[in-house]
Amino acid sequence: MSAAGIVVAGLRKRYGATQALDGMSFTVRPGLVTGFVGPNGAGKSTTMRVVLGLAAVEEGTALVEGEPYHRLRHPLRHVGSLLDAAAPHPSRSGRNHLLWLAHSQGLAAHRVDQVIEQVGLTPAARRKAGGYSLGMLQRLGIAAALLGDPPIIMLDEPFNGMDPEGIIWMRGFLRSLAGQGRAVLVSSHLMSELQGAADHLVVAGRGKAIADASVADLIAAASRNRVALRTTTLPDATRLLAHAGATVTATGQDTATVAGLSPDRVVRLLNENRVPFSEISAHRATLEDAYLELTHDAAEFRAATPAEVSR
Repeated sequence: MSAAGIVVAGLRKRYGATQALDGMSFTVRPGLVTGFVGPNGAGKSTTMRVVLGLAAVEEGTALVEGEPYHRLRHPLRHVGSLLDAAAPHPSRSGRNHLLWLAHSQGLAAHRVDQVIEQVGLTPAARRKAGGYSLGMLQRLGIAAALLGDPPIIMLDEPFNGMDPEGIIWMRGFLRSLAGQGRAVLVSSHLMSELQGAADHLVVAGRGKAIADASVADLIAAASRNRVALRTTTLPDATRLLAHAGATVTATGQDTATVAGLSPDRVVRLLNENRVPFSEISAHRATLEDAYLELTHDAAEFRAATPAEVSR
């Protein structure tokens, strides 16, 4: 497999008055699943289209194995992609759709049957794509991405339409692709699924990368100095800990997350003030927690919280 992967550097692009990309830069390395996440309008789809030569930019470069996409003689042998699961012609069977793609890239027909089996689509391969469910279309799109056995895979929202079994399969499948040494870029809104599949995360916001780190590091940062608290006197505990400089966020009728104080400090304060509690533990954030913290100021649209609505 190639050691180059994808290198995105300083991409800038406008659509009229909208700055879609504002210096987007990151690298997708071989042997890793890189999650690409961000609010709507953050520039994810535009970036992926630029990498695949489907959109031009005013500044910056996007290289695949060290070359712009348009210079690749047989692109499917270098990068496989799924951007739109609904792309196949509805009257064409899944197998014929893949045969057409294989022929366009000079690939042998037997490769089609290999990738169909690889994604678990053999029973439906000769059915018309117009009758496929969204999950089946996702599998067909992934099969197309694998046709050229490329060292780079790019998938946009591959978990969409997948049933629970399909989601479990997808997680393992992405891990296996990276385990083969491929560079895998996955755009998704489902943080819980990426947490089980991604090694690295690029968080986009307002046209640029606002975070570029390992999933483990992002979760550790979001978990730091946070304590999970359970108490039957949550209002008293909240007032006490807030007075000591903590930020207390209720997560239930008798549970809260406390930020800004160590577990030992929380225990000491509650004991000294005779505020009862039944549980205190170091809080382990989820990838979704880390994502929401990073993108708090970058979301284009945000609904009011229940507390704000009731005011």
